[in-house]
Amino acid sequence: MLPLKGEIDLHVSPSVTASLNQKIDKKPERLVVDLSGVTYIDSAGLAALIQAMQKVEAYGGKFLLAGLQETVRSIFEISRLDQVFQIFPDADAALRN
Repeated sequence: MLPLKGEIDLHVSPSVTASLNQKIDKKPERLVVDLSGVTYIDSAGLAALIQAMQKVEAYGGKFLLAGLQETVRSIFEISRLDQVFQIFPDADAALRN
């Protein structure tokens, strides 16, 4: 599981990508990204998550998002990414899937 915090924007997304890649390199069967501490995400942050999901799915793993706050959830809904990602209310629910 990878918990993220704060605002994920153009300045932060390279370090988020590095953290995601570090986890993905181990090829986990299931990678849960806990966004409960994230207050904002921009297109660069969304792109980092999309790339990570594609890498995980390429080797047959599951990429799951958990704990989206209302503001972050609305960004996913507006961009229709709520239909692309598997999103769970919290990390525990994602881990059980």
